[in-house]
Amino acid sequence: MANSLFFGLWLLSTWLAGYIGSVHGSIGSIIPESMFNNMLKHRNDAACPGKGFYTYRAFINAANAFPAFGSTGDLTTKKREIAAFLGQTSHETTGGWPTAPDGPYAWGYCFINEKGNPPPTYCQASAQWPCAPNKKYYGRGPIQISWNFNYGPAGRRIGFNGLADPDIVARDATIAFKTALWFWMTPQAPKPSCHDVVTGRWRPSPNDARAGRKGGYGTITNIINGAIECGKGPNDKVKDRIGFYKRYCDIYKIPYGQHLDCNQERPFGTSLSSCKETEEIEEFGTEVTEELGTEVDQDVQVHDLFIEDSKDDQTLDMPMDASI
Repeated sequence: MANSLFFGLWLLSTWLAGYIGSVHGSIGSIIPESMFNNMLKHRNDAACPGKGFYTYRAFINAANAFPAFGSTGDLTTKKREIAAFLGQTSHETTGGWPTAPDGPYAWGYCFINEKGNPPPTYCQASAQWPCAPNKKYYGRGPIQISWNFNYGPAGRRIGFNGLADPDIVARDATIAFKTALWFWMTPQAPKPSCHDVVTGRWRPSPNDARAGRKGGYGTITNIINGAIECGKGPNDKVKDRIGFYKRYCDIYKIPYGQHLDCNQERPFGTSLSSCKETEEIEEFGTEVTEELGTEVDQDVQVHDLFIEDSKDDQTLDMPMDASI
């Protein structure tokens, strides 16, 4: 009887281990649930509008759809990519303030939707990615994906109708994480992907070098929101992004790497002969297969998020010395 019970328990534990491994995969071994919860410590606080939305399971399910994410390079590189991704997206969704409990960088993933009453429509006339009637393409999810020309191709890649139903990014946490990972993993000519920068697969061209783009976390900020934040000297938005990143690297006990800010980097698409910022909209000139699992259509245009200042002011509406 005892042997049968022992054998039954062994079978159960073996099945559970296999099930957990199939769900979490390699990414789960790099960021277990306890660490995820520690990094995004206050995301489920009662004061956060996104309470209960950003689950660990949704993150893992989304990451498994992009197998190169968090699995490229040595162990330090894998951890640094996750720290960089969560650092950038925590800034986009922060609810922190200077005197917040556990510090301002423990309050990432507090918001789902861009603040604004009402938020902007973010519709640019496009034959390829036409805006649907009465739909708004404001920031949603971890990366605060914005504009019809980002919702359209993100939906095509991930498998939802981003133009007809952009609100699904705020309803389905797995899709929300997938939009962020799609942006993270996809090169945007003339930009590299955030993934290629953090893993060291991207090397600055002579033009990049002349523009001060050296790689590192700062160049990732340039990819995401360079037109607004980069090449302007020190500023609070870049500092906030770095603060989240350093906290997560400290939890991982890994070095930060070099070139954390983009203070002296010209934004991608900026003329080297002047500091005038230009929105450079280019088509992919080559097929991109990478580890994305599919080719990126050559006619797909992918753009900077052009995150407006309002998204960077998503702190909770409470006194600076409040505790929750």
